[in-house]
Amino acid sequence: MNDSTKTVERFLPFTRPSIDEETIASVAEVLRSGWLASGPKVAALEAALSDYLGGRPVRTQTSATAGLELALLACGIGPGAEVITPALSFVATANVIVRVGARPVFVDVGLDSRNLDLAQVEEAITPRTRAIMPVHFAGMPVDMERLYAIASRHRLRVIEDAAHAIGSSWAGKRIGSFGDLVVFSFHPNKNITTIEGGAISGGSAAELRSIELHRWHGQLKSGADSFDTLLAGGKCNLSDVAAAVGLGQLRRLEEFNARRRALVARYFELWREDAPLKLPERGDEGHSWHVFTPLLPLESLSITRLAFIEAMRERGIGVGVHYPAIHTFSAYRALGYREGQFPNAERIGRETVTLPLFPAMELTDVERVVKAVNEVVRGARKK
Repeated sequence: MNDSTKTVERFLPFTRPSIDEETIASVAEVLRSGWLASGPKVAALEAALSDYLGGRPVRTQTSATAGLELALLACGIGPGAEVITPALSFVATANVIVRVGARPVFVDVGLDSRNLDLAQVEEAITPRTRAIMPVHFAGMPVDMERLYAIASRHRLRVIEDAAHAIGSSWAGKRIGSFGDLVVFSFHPNKNITTIEGGAISGGSAAELRSIELHRWHGQLKSGADSFDTLLAGGKCNLSDVAAAVGLGQLRRLEEFNARRRALVARYFELWREDAPLKLPERGDEGHSWHVFTPLLPLESLSITRLAFIEAMRERGIGVGVHYPAIHTFSAYRALGYREGQFPNAERIGRETVTLPLFPAMELTDVERVVKAVNEVVRGARKK
């Protein structure tokens, strides 16, 4: 076969949103309506999310990052406070703590679960600790019974970073349907999207008022021509265009997550013996599988992670990285953190590779990825 007759396989990214024609049409309706900012679609999305989460109050924002910051502010967390959080997450988890004037206190994570080491959480509590901010990494829930028992004993707030976990469940209950304040992400690479966006589930009446004020300039209307500014709020209200996308996505969330579980099951089936990568903890049916992030055994390979990523790209397959350890970044070294403090987070940060996982994939795509990984890794093993 000459070059002109070779079959070129399509490029397979590590993630891609699935937007159906009905949702696209609903966006066009919003555009024609003339009401593009927060309006009836935002109200409908918040109601639909509340219904999905068992009737809990839900408030949307332009991102989970904004949601986490608003949740901290609603809890009165600011200068002088400490918030315990994992050393492994997207950096936004720690950034919002710094932005409200508090200090992030990092703890290590489980090597396989990537979730908070709860034994270390208890050891990290001081008189200045005001909250715990766990991350349900990749959609695997943290041990909620143990987490909330610790928080209760020490009278701490819990702000769950559930950016990865829409549709995840613990003991049969959906994440966000119980607990303290729970923040979701609807970024395009998440299990459902609003283009950009997020939401907070839970909160007292006073906390909901704080969230609403902080997301819209601190302003409170008292009539058609009268309003007051109660605090120096920001602006992170979701648009009706984004909410229309979210409503279409939410209708398909269970379908999307079931597909993700099926694709991951195929990865585990194909690598049930002699896996060339260290696979993450599989969890149970409560895992929503936002990302699939094995570890690359770099010490036994003659190539770097970058070389692995490039080799996969040459085979038409995209690979991501979720995530470098937060405390190794310059901003957090400046707070006194250093390498060596959280070995699991650091190892994951060095070795993690995010393989393709999204609802539009076929099982044959998983087989293609597995074949390519096997070729690259086994061909690069040190002699």
